[in-house]
Amino acid sequence: MSNDAHNSRRRRSTEQPTLKEVADAAGVSAITASRALNRPDQVNELTRARVLEAVERLGYVPNLVAGSLASARSRFIAVIVPSLANSVFIEVIQGLQETFEAQGYQILLGNTEYDLEREYQLIRTFLGWSCSALVTAGLRHNEACRTLLANCDKPIMEVMELGEARDLNVGLDHTEAGRCMARHLLERGHRQTLFIGARLAGDYRAGMRYEGHREIFEQAGLTAPLLELERGGLDAGAAGLERALAEHPDIGAIHFANDDLATGALLHAQRLGLAVPQRIAIAGFNGLPIGQHVTPRLTTIRSPRHAMGELAATEVIRRLEGQRVLRRQHDVGFELLVGEST
Repeated sequence: MSNDAHNSRRRRSTEQPTLKEVADAAGVSAITASRALNRPDQVNELTRARVLEAVERLGYVPNLVAGSLASARSRFIAVIVPSLANSVFIEVIQGLQETFEAQGYQILLGNTEYDLEREYQLIRTFLGWSCSALVTAGLRHNEACRTLLANCDKPIMEVMELGEARDLNVGLDHTEAGRCMARHLLERGHRQTLFIGARLAGDYRAGMRYEGHREIFEQAGLTAPLLELERGGLDAGAAGLERALAEHPDIGAIHFANDDLATGALLHAQRLGLAVPQRIAIAGFNGLPIGQHVTPRLTTIRSPRHAMGELAATEVIRRLEGQRVLRRQHDVGFELLVGEST
């Protein structure tokens, strides 16, 4: 693809779907379609269901900004992340916010709690309020959300990972990060290694790192067992260590999906009197400060989260100001931090 193509926003060949098109698709009048969306108590359930199905299928977004304000240029950016409890996303948000605010933009924040249906509803609402641009954490969306994004004529920035983006993309290669840590563990002689993650169906980027880990171990003719936890955090890491020792008594190393789990396990190993890394080696991901302030220091992979947010915001602003973006996709990379835990 040419540079010009990379720097041009992919537009739809038609205008945004209208309420009349929704009504026609649902087989009702425009007034009935409007009532189904705005006064659902005034229509029967079957009619409302037909209208909602048409809304989702067409990717219709009602304009929630009334009158002359509808044509005014907004100065807010919608930012949607899967968690506000995870410091990883907080650092990305800080990078976005600082850069946007310096140029006179404010962010409107949404939290999906790793729920793709909730993400769809948030994006639909933010687009209805005529946000200037949209930033989402991740490239995976449900079908209805993909339709919304395909119809959107505003800048869309997808962060945290690399892949086939709809518009702009800033992130890192999580599969390669998993390979990197797996190679390190093998180089240290840890041939019996367990990967532990939490809620991988939602935290699919951790699943991508496991796939990279598994690939390297299988290339070496070794198995790559996986243990999945129901929740994350320090306590879950401690519980994960207990399960690992009980279910895989010969295991010599654990590659955790993130530093919270890994640090919880490392601290629990000390309570149990297990020598790290002599009895059990422990590795993580993210490069959080907590992992670098425990003894032994945690071996991990550091992702440039704040810088990722800054770069993503910079490219969105360039698009909003009518400038050429530097690149449609940026790989921010990662860094292997070798501590004493492996």
